Amino acid sequence: MKKALIALAIGGFGIGMTEFVIMGILPDVATALNITIPQSGHFISAYALGVVVGAPLLTGIGGKWPAHKVLLLLMVWFTVFNTLSAFANSYITLLIARFLSGFPHGAFFGIGAVVASKLAKPGKEPQAIATMFTGLTIANVIGVPLGTYFGHEFSWNIAFYMVGVIGVLAVLGIKFWMPELAPSSDGGFRQDLKILKRLELWMVILLTTIGTGGFFAWYSYIAPLITNVAGHPERVVSYAMILAGLGMSVGNLLGARLANKFSPINAVILTLVLMSAMLIANTFIAYDKIGVMVMTFLIGVISFCVTTPIQMTMINSAKGSEMLGSSMNQSAFNMGNASGAYLAGLPIALGYGFTSADLVGAIMAALGILIAFAIIYIRKRKVNIATVNS
Repeated sequence: MKKALIALAIGGFGIGMTEFVIMGILPDVATALNITIPQSGHFISAYALGVVVGAPLLTGIGGKWPAHKVLLLLMVWFTVFNTLSAFANSYITLLIARFLSGFPHGAFFGIGAVVASKLAKPGKEPQAIATMFTGLTIANVIGVPLGTYFGHEFSWNIAFYMVGVIGVLAVLGIKFWMPELAPSSDGGFRQDLKILKRLELWMVILLTTIGTGGFFAWYSYIAPLITNVAGHPERVVSYAMILAGLGMSVGNLLGARLANKFSPINAVILTLVLMSAMLIANTFIAYDKIGVMVMTFLIGVISFCVTTPIQMTMINSAKGSEMLGSSMNQSAFNMGNASGAYLAGLPIALGYGFTSADLVGAIMAALGILIAFAIIYIRKRKVNIATVNS
């Protein structure tokens, strides 16, 4: 089980690096392709939209195949198109490459989360899922800062070459360490689609999209926040990414504990309250060189506390079709990525400054809290109806 989880974590490392490194090298990509920074933000959205499309599609197509083979093929796809991203030489070609690179992301994490929970001992499911997501957080400690550094100092293409190498390692890990598993879906894709009739499932998707969008509104523009607002030189962005990644790693482990201590949905509410408060505070603190670095770590902690609880919330809401539901929730994470990056870019484009992105993030996190309470109401109503009918 440990080797299988390590293989999933390596895949998570590669996915985390390709998803987040673009945010650290936005100015470099913009300069190389002769476009503006808001335009280069479209590469973030293109990847996220690829996840949105690819997660349910690839999960559905691969449902009749053994889960370990599906995970292997997903990482092959990931490796090929991320490597091709390094060869893009125009806005359009990189946009297409990023879109296709995002296809396997949601299906890999969605299927991987369910596989991890099934491999775990009873009561240890949150820790197993957190182990897989540890790869993503470690990517933000090591991979993203290194990719950002080489992107600044040499060429932005190097970051995607690095992702390709990680993809090859993930393919080998899954090939040799992942045990043989049953097909991803027992009842077929048509049977799985019946969960789409559940209001609760759509509310969880909305919660993930809006709530986690608050994090992406901040993180998408962290590079100009560090340089333009706080006044740090460009090289400090790499150190800021390390701090954010360390915070994410701590938050990922803390989130698993919160999911065990409280119910997953209550853990989500707690973290979103803290996220909203932190982002509001950062609009004042970001002008201070030391303060902005401290807040980068703290926001990283709080933002990734929500990852495991919100994934557990979806798994609980998608009983009978957990892999499809889990994959769709990864689509929702990346709809949050796309919407957060886009919405935060609007006030920036209008001249309100880079701290306006944090206010957008705080509003999105606050809306997520309201949606979480609505999910609790739906669940209680369902229980009351079942009690009356019985």
